[in-house]
Amino acid sequence: MDGDLMQEFLAGKSFSAYEYFGVHPTEQNGTAGYIFRVYAPNAARVELMGEFSNWIRFDMNRDKYGVYSVFCADALPGHIYKYVITDKRGRSVEKSDPYGVYMEIPPASGSVVYDIDSYNFHDEKWISDRSRLYDLPMNVYELHLGSWRTKKDNPEQGQLSEVFSYDELIKRLIPYLKENGFTHVELMPPAEHPFYGSWGYQCSGFFSASSRYGSPDGLMRLIDSCHRNNIGVIADFVPVHFAGDSSYLHLFDGTPLYEYDSIDAMYNQWGSCNFCHSKPAAASFLLSAANFWIDKFHADGLRMDAISNMIYWSGDSKRGVNGGAVEFLKRLNDGLHDRWGNILLMAEDSTDYLKVTAPVKYDGLGFDYKWDMGFMNDTLNYFKTPPAERPNNYGMILFSMEYFYNELFILSFSHDEVVHGKATIIQKMWGDYDVKFPQCRTLYMYMFAHPGKKLNFMGNETAQFREWDETRQLDWELLKYPLHDSFHRFFRDLSLVYRYNPALYIGEYNMASFEWLENSAYEECVYAFRRTAGGQSVIFVMNTSDRRYDSFRIAVGDRVRLREIINSDSYIYSGSGFVNEGVIISEDIPHKGKEYSFTCRLAPFGSVLFEVCE
Repeated sequence: MDGDLMQEFLAGKSFSAYEYFGVHPTEQNGTAGYIFRVYAPNAARVELMGEFSNWIRFDMNRDKYGVYSVFCADALPGHIYKYVITDKRGRSVEKSDPYGVYMEIPPASGSVVYDIDSYNFHDEKWISDRSRLYDLPMNVYELHLGSWRTKKDNPEQGQLSEVFSYDELIKRLIPYLKENGFTHVELMPPAEHPFYGSWGYQCSGFFSASSRYGSPDGLMRLIDSCHRNNIGVIADFVPVHFAGDSSYLHLFDGTPLYEYDSIDAMYNQWGSCNFCHSKPAAASFLLSAANFWIDKFHADGLRMDAISNMIYWSGDSKRGVNGGAVEFLKRLNDGLHDRWGNILLMAEDSTDYLKVTAPVKYDGLGFDYKWDMGFMNDTLNYFKTPPAERPNNYGMILFSMEYFYNELFILSFSHDEVVHGKATIIQKMWGDYDVKFPQCRTLYMYMFAHPGKKLNFMGNETAQFREWDETRQLDWELLKYPLHDSFHRFFRDLSLVYRYNPALYIGEYNMASFEWLENSAYEECVYAFRRTAGGQSVIFVMNTSDRRYDSFRIAVGDRVRLREIINSDSYIYSGSGFVNEGVIISEDIPHKGKEYSFTCRLAPFGSVLFEVCE
């Protein structure tokens, strides 16, 4: 790395440190081999060992910046290696390569010599056509690679299933995504992690695709295949913390190189180590790691985890804003957009911090979208409530639109909502088994009709009752049962309705495109709104009570003709068939301050989406 590039790294501004650090093929004096480089400025000695040396250690050379390097002619692709770091007190620890692009399958922790540039992508058109989807549909399927489908259906309790490889997932996952109307798949952190039960959120190899599913080339083929089938890929990225195991980043050169110096700030509630974003080595490491997944793997964007823990100290607003981490986020998001243009940067943030999705030049954090945690909490809590208590909680459904235009939101029912005793989405619905299904259908009708992009965790679409367990595949056998099979069909049809009706996605962040038609039917527990954009107008009506309405009146401001697009109570979805047939025409009967109104049929816990036909 020449002086200027090293100065950029030392200033905490490098987005491409992986091109220098780690292992790279090269030649010296006409001899082919690999150059190994690692940054350990506070170490007393750094040695390299690996299969190419029969695990005999040999010294690496230090430069004035604290970079240790050595050329090895005997290293070959696939060879496992480690660094041995000796600190200034004489203690030696074996470490994996922070910038290594491939690792052994955990619990082994060695890095693997690998040429990350060996795969040739075929997705040039997809990349050139990418956009930030402001007026396009985005329906995301959140996926855990190891437990969507497995080779072994019912492993013994606590045992891991035999997982499909990246390549084996191509022919299974992509047809499923297409059939079910998903536009994107979000991969829970694909980077290497020692503890499988962390789901990737306690990362050890920030530049290494998890070897549990194959080589980095395998993941590249999976992403490339998604692109060639018009499916975007979002990678979960964890910029807050890292696995605290001694084999990885923790006290890397004998000192807290990447984490906080203070013990109080070093560790967090998850038992992992917090990055200190104001440290140049940590900043350049994370900037480069984020860029790496877009550069080398062609990810279409990053969903960044636990951003509230970066905005505020330990995620607690009472402790104040973490200025160093906030400035880092701005540098990260601005730099990635500068380099890649129309990628998608998403914040999982539960705070009310302002301007999360505003551009950095307007003093925002620079994210494109933010998960709407308020919508998730309020909506699910409402549907947990017994029908008799819903009139008193009517406003819970209305609240989301009071703040919706403050940010660019994604509506998400993620993995966090179906684990740790929280119950799955279908199980959260009030009542007994049979009563949960019509409510869950209406819950999803509401989600897809509501402004905002959509995200669902795998299993939501089949109404799975068992909480997600990373050691087991989803309960696909549920589709043998009519209620689950018809729910799956409903979810698929709803996804396609969303994709092919422009009023449901064009102008969704423009308040002029949304109008409440019914937001005061407290006792009846009915809601209705109209969305108009893209040359189309649709009306959504939702009954959250356990009563049937044969002729419920809805106010509209003009004369309209309505045709039902989809009804949650249709026979094909295991409903009672209480639907609206033919064309409904509004009448010049004033209602709730509007000149015209129409009546429609609403099943108990039923919902309907109408298209306005001029």
